[in-house]
Formats: sequence, structure tokens, C-alpha cells
Amino acid sequence: MADSTALLAHLRSLAAPAVPRQADSRPVEAWLGEGLAPAQLHEVFAFEADDGPSGAGFAIACALAADAMPLLWLRTEASERQGGRLHATGLAELGLDASTLLLVLVADEAALLRAAADAARCPGLGTLLIESWGRAPGLDLTATRRLMLAAESSGVTILSLRVAAEPVPSAAATRWRVTAAPSRALEADAPGGPAFQVELLRRRGGHAGLGWCVEWNRDTRTFQDGAFGPAALSGAGLPLAPGGAAADRAPASVRRTG
Repeated sequence: MADSTALLAHLRSLAAPAVPRQADSRPVEAWLGEGLAPAQLHEVFAFEADDGPSGAGFAIACALAADAMPLLWLRTEASERQGGRLHATGLAELGLDASTLLLVLVADEAALLRAAADAARCPGLGTLLIESWGRAPGLDLTATRRLMLAAESSGVTILSLRVAAEPVPSAAATRWRVTAAPSRALEADAPGGPAFQVELLRRRGGHAGLGWCVEWNRDTRTFQDGAFGPAALSGAGLPLAPGGAAADRAPASVRRTG
């Protein structure tokens, strides 16, 4: 209890005065350009462990696109052993200001859920990122419903990053699948920006099954069309070819990233 009280006090010291947020009625394609709907719980799945960094990168980019800062990142000690420590340079390359990030390591899944429940009720916190690996049975329908209610009340956007896990029933507003995608090589074959293959698996009250190949632009804090055309994300999702690759993906003078 003492740890939770100290955490809440620290978060309040980081946060700006809270402003009540309204439900987001934007079309779904706008969410990728402007960030996911605020004050909601969203799930980001990386089905394979190797795609965990892509899932985390996509979640952070969504928070940046929505200007939903500060960001509290909760992870267990086991997650850190499996996924490795966060790389400060990599986070900065995404455009994340270290002063807006608070990382909390907890002992196990039970502590993760307790900390998440506390943080979700903290007004003024922009984004709560909950990282879990594997089945995580505690993140069930009841727990996610509580998180959703807390998000709607406090205005905090909650992103549940599920790595090496399969979807289960939940109260999340949206569910996304993220995998790494080839990025566009820059001059002199320099690495391009982070690129992601994203698929909207589920959306409450709306249609799903859309996919995009997107590149993150840290300077403009927007996603751009993975086909690298000028009309980024201005229409429906790109059709996915068998195996999950975008059908019109650019050929491969590229590298794996995200």
C-alpha cells in the first residue's frame, strides 16, 4: 500500500491539470494518424516474442501521436528478463522525451495488476502502458472492465501490450496486432524510420479486419503510409496478402525494424 501511495504521489507531481475527455467519434483511420481514442483501454498484441519491440514501438508512437503524456510503463521483472531492458537511444529515436516517461518494474503479475489499477485512476496521466508476456490469466474480462471504467473516469488512455499471447475476451475498445515491417532505406542505404504492419482485429461498435503498413515519423508525430506515398492513411486499410504482408509493399532494399 505504501508503494502504491508513493507511486500515485509521484504521478501527480508529473501530471498537468486534468481536462475531462470526451468519447472519440473519429473514423477509425484517423486513429492511426492522430492516436487511439483517449480515455479508453486498447490492446496491442505481438503474437510472436520477436515482435514484442514492434508492439512496444507502435504503442509509444500512438501515445506520442495523441500527445498523451506523461507515459507510465509498467512491466514485471520477468518481462524485463524475457524482453530485455529498455534502450534509451531507441526510445529517443521514436521521439519519446525521457522526462515524460516513468518506468516501474514490479515483481509479478499480481503486482502489475495492482499498480495498473492504481495508475489508471490517476487523473492527468496521459498514457498507461501495461506490458505482459504470455497468457497473463489475471488480465481477464473482469480486470479489463475495471481498467476501462477507470480510464473513462480519469481520462487516462490505457494500452495493454500483450507479447507472445493469444487474445482472450476483454473489455478493450480496440485490439490490434502488430508485427515488424521493412522500413524505407534512406540515402547511402541508411536505416529508415520504424515501420509496422498493423491489423485492427477487433473494435467495439465498429467493423474490424483492416490492415495497414505504416512508417512512424518522429518529427511530425504521425504515421505515414507504408507504401511511402504522399496520401498517408487517407482512406481504408490496405488489403493484406497471405501471410500478413501488405499486398503493395515496396520491394526490399530495406531492413527489419520497429
